[in-house]
Amino acid sequence: MSPSTSSKPKLGMYWASSCGGCDIATLNIHEKLLEVDDAFEIAFWPCAMDAKEKDLEAMPDGSIDLMLFTGAIRTSENEEMAGLLRRKAKILVAFGSCASEGCIPGLANLSTPEMIFEAAYASPSTDNPQGVRPVASWETPEGTLHLPAFQPLLRTLDQVVPVDYSIPGCPPESHQIAQVIGLAIRALRGEASLPPAGATLGAGRTTVCEECPRQRNVKRIKQFVRIQDLERIDPDLCLLEQGVPCNGPATREGCGALCPKASAQCLGCYGPAEGVIDYGARLMTALASVIDSTDPAETNRILDGITDPAGQFYRFSLAKSLLRGSRQALVQK
Repeated sequence: MSPSTSSKPKLGMYWASSCGGCDIATLNIHEKLLEVDDAFEIAFWPCAMDAKEKDLEAMPDGSIDLMLFTGAIRTSENEEMAGLLRRKAKILVAFGSCASEGCIPGLANLSTPEMIFEAAYASPSTDNPQGVRPVASWETPEGTLHLPAFQPLLRTLDQVVPVDYSIPGCPPESHQIAQVIGLAIRALRGEASLPPAGATLGAGRTTVCEECPRQRNVKRIKQFVRIQDLERIDPDLCLLEQGVPCNGPATREGCGALCPKASAQCLGCYGPAEGVIDYGARLMTALASVIDSTDPAETNRILDGITDPAGQFYRFSLAKSLLRGSRQALVQK
């Protein structure tokens, strides 16, 4: 990359520990990409351009106007890049669920690195007869090769560096990405003002239930069931009232209730609604409030219908929760 002579504001996007879905969703804004190209110079985006860390290091601090950071912090390289990008960016955005909450990779915080490596390299489905494990360094005729260190606990971006804004979603919906980038463009032109630092962009303040078109009545649940075990799903009735543990009561609105509209329960990828400190605790309260029993044995039977409590209550938010992880993982931290 040669030094830039463009007078346009600079935009960057980086992926840490993630699946790459946020980058795909960004490309899916279609013709809005032309507006991005017109308004910004792409300064650093490893997914879409040839860019090296040394190029980023050579840029002046604060030279990138808007940096979208996707993925969580799982390795020493992720942490190093988070610090470097924080220095180079005027505005740093935790983009997507991994960066803002830890997302599904954060469920690994229930295990220690040793347990994770055992599952990855020694499980019945793994062909690894020599018992190879990743190592921090390896000697070759050309010199020593180094791998990033796998850290004991996965962290969110704001647990490592200060973050200006966050955009929820796994991934964020493309139309919301377009809205956020459009707001940034207008702000840079002096046509709009950015919200206060710390705000969540591209989503609302209340819950998915408020944008879900399904009919809601007084909920009295006699059992929780997996959605695939229902003989028939009522297309109009609230899924929770049908016994399906839907996470809509605790999840921030903004996705358009896409999953409930398709007769699939909300799983919580847009994170906690405004003001919620711990997503899982809020959801537990919501589900407990609809159980139609005061008998402990009956209540336990109903709760046994939630087959994966950790995945139900903290699928996307464990790393950002008050729990953060298992005792074993936290001790190693």
